[in-house]
Amino acid sequence: MTSNLINQPVTDFSVNAYHQGEFTQVTQQDVKDHWSIFFFYPADFSFVCPTELGDLADHYAEFQALSAEIYAVSEDSEFVHKAWAEATDTIAKVQYPMLADPAGHLARAFGVLDETSGWAYRATFIIDPDGNIQSYTINNTGIGRNAEEILRTLSAAQFVAENGDQVCPANWHPGQATITPSAELVGKI
Repeated sequence: MTSNLINQPVTDFSVNAYHQGEFTQVTQQDVKDHWSIFFFYPADFSFVCPTELGDLADHYAEFQALSAEIYAVSEDSEFVHKAWAEATDTIAKVQYPMLADPAGHLARAFGVLDETSGWAYRATFIIDPDGNIQSYTINNTGIGRNAEEILRTLSAAQFVAENGDQVCPANWHPGQATITPSAELVGKI
């Protein structure tokens, strides 16, 4: 079993990326001072993956409005990311960085590399502006994710970070009631 990653800092890294038609590098320092979503997926030119990246692309403006950047990560090279964007309308609309992790260093650091297949599991990490993991989910490769739930979880993480004396109940959305933990509430919720 892996150890808990909550409040753990993102390890030092430097990877190549494909971003808005250009090749670039992304490092640990690039994910500081804003919220980050690390979105691991198994492979380019596959089946569930484009539906997920397309869903994130459709909600990208909402992530940006929350001062968050999305970093999609697979074990493909930046050249394969470029070819996928040029070949597929769904991926062509992706405006967030697509990180290349062909040696699996980043997937291993996050504990999401399936060593047998060489693919990353479907894992989502929400990282605060200090570079610490605040939320993560890991799905097997056949189970797709939902951008709206990632947005909801990001909003809750941001609310708790700003209002440490309050917590967000199940299905909480911005503007809804939160809970201030106290002994008086025990057994009454």
